[in-house]
Amino acid sequence: MKTLVQKFGGTSVRDQESRHRAIQHIQGALNEGYQVVVVVSAMGRLGDHYATDSLLQLIDYPETQMTKREVDVLMSCGETISSVVMAHELQQQGITAASLTGARAGFLTTNDFTDARINKVDPTDIEKYLKTNDVVVVAGFQGQDEDGNVTTLGRGGSDTSAVALGGALHSDYVDIFTDVDGIKTADPRLVENARTLQVMTYNEIVHLAYQGSKVIHPRAVEIAMQEKIPIRVRSTYSQDSGTLVTAKKDQTVDQGFKDRLVTGIAHVSGITQIKVYSDDDPVKLHNDVLSQLADAEISVDFFNISTDGITFTVPTDSLTQTTSIIENLDYRYQIVEKCAKVSTVGAGIQGVPGVASKVVKALSRYDIPILQSADSHTTIWVLVKEQDLENAVNALHQVFLEDR
Repeated sequence: MKTLVQKFGGTSVRDQESRHRAIQHIQGALNEGYQVVVVVSAMGRLGDHYATDSLLQLIDYPETQMTKREVDVLMSCGETISSVVMAHELQQQGITAASLTGARAGFLTTNDFTDARINKVDPTDIEKYLKTNDVVVVAGFQGQDEDGNVTTLGRGGSDTSAVALGGALHSDYVDIFTDVDGIKTADPRLVENARTLQVMTYNEIVHLAYQGSKVIHPRAVEIAMQEKIPIRVRSTYSQDSGTLVTAKKDQTVDQGFKDRLVTGIAHVSGITQIKVYSDDDPVKLHNDVLSQLADAEISVDFFNISTDGITFTVPTDSLTQTTSIIENLDYRYQIVEKCAKVSTVGAGIQGVPGVASKVVKALSRYDIPILQSADSHTTIWVLVKEQDLENAVNALHQVFLEDR
C-alpha cells in the first residue's frame, strides 16, 4: 500500500478540539487508501502542562545542574505523552492505532544530547504495527544512541523525525500540519498582503527557513531534498492543499515558478551588531575573536572583515558572554543593540542585475538605514534597526511580490 507520513505540531495537538481536527486529516488519508504514520510534537507551548518548555521549568532549565543526558530524558516525555493521547483518541473514533517512542520507531542517533543527529531509521517495528493497525503514532523529536540513551533532536526535531521516516518508508508525501495554511511570502503578522505560495523548490524553502521562516525546519528540508520526498505544508484547521515543496521537475509544477524572481521576505530579530577595533594587528584580532567565540559555541553571523577590525552580529541573548570574551582579550568595541536581519530570498535572483539596487531604493523610500549588507546567489541580506523591521519587510514585499 502507499504510505503517507503526517506530522502535527504542538498547536495542532494542544487540546481536544485541535486533535479532533488532526484526526479528520488522518481519516481523510485513510479514506484515500494510505497507510498512515503520524508524528506528533509535545502538546502546546510554554504554559501548557505537557509542553516541552513547561517540562523544562520543572528543573529550572537552563540554570539546572542536570546533565544534558538527563535533560533529554525529561524533554522526551512531552512527545511520548502526546503520542499515547493521540492514539487513544484515534481509537475512540474507531480507528485502530498504536503509539511508539522514537527509539521503538527505529531512530538511531548520535549522542549529542539535546541536539542529536539521526544516523539511521529502521522502520521494522512501524511496518509490523501497520499490519494490525490503521495508524501508527510516533513520538517526534526523539530517538536513542548506540548505548540506548534517550536523545532529542533539537529545535524542529519533529519535522526532522517526520521527513526521515518518510524516507525510510518511501512515503508518497510528508504532510507538515501547522496553524497556518502554507508557506507565506512574508510573515503575515507583519505584512497584511502576504500570500500563500502554492509550490516551492527545496532550495527556496531551505533558504527561507535558514533566514527566519519558522514554518518548517531547514534540516528537515535537507533530508527531503536528499530523499526526493515531496513535502506538503498544510493547516490543521482547513482542507486546503497548502504549499507543495518539491523538485522543479514537471510542467504542472513549473507553472508555479513562472516569472518568479523573489520567493519571499524572511526576517530574524533579537540581534546585536558588534564592531571590534584593532590599532596594530587586525589579523591577530580576527583570529583571537572568532576562535574564542567559536570555542564558546556562540553563533556569529553577518560578519565583515576590514583593515582596522571586524564587524559581526550575535543573538542578543549571547551578548553578555560575547562582550566578556572581547573585554578579556582587551579589544575596543562598539555595539548596536535591537537589530534585525531582513532577507530577500529567491532562486531567480542569481545572475539578474539590479536586484540589490531595488533593495536599497525600497528601504531608502522609508528612510530606513542599512547597517550592514551581504548577498549570495539566492539571498540579499540587510541589517536594520529593529524599530524599522516592519517597514523594511513591507517595503521589500511591495517591490518584489506586489508591484509586479
